[in-house]
Amino acid sequence: MDAPKSSDPWSILVIALTFGLFVVALFVNGFTHDMLLEAGVFLVSVKLILMAKANAETEARIEKQLGEIKEMLARRDASPRTSL
Repeated sequence: MDAPKSSDPWSILVIALTFGLFVVALFVNGFTHDMLLEAGVFLVSVKLILMAKANAETEARIEKQLGEIKEMLARRDASPRTSL
């Protein structure tokens, strides 16, 4: 079984940029109620990226299985049938 690929470069860039902005906001604003909102935004963006990655992996698995089913049906249709 193939090992799953890591996230694409754009997803990693978005996570890094969001985290960097979060750290900058922490130093500028200090730890206030607004920082909890910033942390929530960061966690939501990471969660969305992880969900997109999981969906892409699931889609690839389903496409592979559909290809296998298509091949099995093609072999079945190509094989000679015996009638009763």
